[in-house]
Amino acid sequence: MSRLSSILLLATSAVYASVAPAHESRTENKPRGNRWYHEDDHPVHALFKRGPVGDGIVYPAIGTPEWSAGFPPATADTTMLPQAWVDALNAAALAGKIPDIPQSTSTNGLDPVYPTGYDPISTTVCSSTAKCVTPGDIWDAPPGVIALSFDDGPLPASDQLYQFLANHSEHVTHFFIGTNILLYPEQFKTAFETNQDDIAVHTWTHPYMTTKSNTEILAEIGWTMELIHNSTGGRIPKYWRPPYGDCDMRVRAVAKEVFGLTTVIWNQDTDDWTLSEPVPLTTPEKIQQQMTQWLTGSKTPGLVILEHELSDLSVKSFIDAYPMMVSNGWTRLSLAQLDAGSVYQNAWNSTSQVNPAKVGDLAVKPPARPSTTAKPTTTTAKK
Repeated sequence: MSRLSSILLLATSAVYASVAPAHESRTENKPRGNRWYHEDDHPVHALFKRGPVGDGIVYPAIGTPEWSAGFPPATADTTMLPQAWVDALNAAALAGKIPDIPQSTSTNGLDPVYPTGYDPISTTVCSSTAKCVTPGDIWDAPPGVIALSFDDGPLPASDQLYQFLANHSEHVTHFFIGTNILLYPEQFKTAFETNQDDIAVHTWTHPYMTTKSNTEILAEIGWTMELIHNSTGGRIPKYWRPPYGDCDMRVRAVAKEVFGLTTVIWNQDTDDWTLSEPVPLTTPEKIQQQMTQWLTGSKTPGLVILEHELSDLSVKSFIDAYPMMVSNGWTRLSLAQLDAGSVYQNAWNSTSQVNPAKVGDLAVKPPARPSTTAKPTTTTAKK
């Protein structure tokens, strides 16, 4: 018998009557038998909890120089892109899958504008900034459901949010910025490893995506996916949210055809991101008025509220509204779990088994799993 086995047996006897830590209960539908010999709810996990299951490949530890090596520290570098991504983009363009729409322009941070002759609400362009909805994009949640998600992390303000979510046994989807993951690895680890939340893409540097060339789009999305892949045991994100909600048929096609991503927008916006700006566009009081209106009003369609883990004030806006979500009977789901499918392209969630794959491998699927209770189905509807 190995020393580890002896320790486990002693630990089992010592803690058999104890209760597992509260955070263990936050993971639903956890696969059995893929991390320990004992069942996942066995008391021994209180002493010897292991991290999420990976794809069997050993990746550099999060936060180390080896982990960040090879990633652009600031801008989304287009000069050292993996050739497989470039080849996939060129093949998709050659096959006519990437629409030939010109780049937009944005002046002083204002909404992008297209050249004359390109209507943003036309079926050709279909700009989500102009509230044009394309089938397959996620704008709404099912009736009675509020899809929980946060943009722009990880950041120092994330700490308060993550503790609140853990205390209330809630899981959410984090649309992370690639450079922020590099800067705040400990917050990333809390979101993924401790809270076991769902991780999605919010680009490398948070630009207006329709202003970017196809190659620049490739870099903004690809580097973020690669860093998430290397930091989650090989998981490949399935969802992305374009910064500012700025997407069109060209950007959407690059995300889908090269990286297999589903585009996510929202149907309500509090402007909470401006609370920490020199000239805010809203106030905490106004946000609570909006939240009260949405959370006590009609439940059809369900809510996809744009929220940010950007500042203490934006996090507090969610925390203050949370009791209304509960008292008004809203079903609260992580956005990536709305469709009852997998959270990642090659794994069901942040704790399940992972099928090894590279970013851009569109043929990959999650491992087979036992059937579970079906969850509500995502709906798409015009705003």
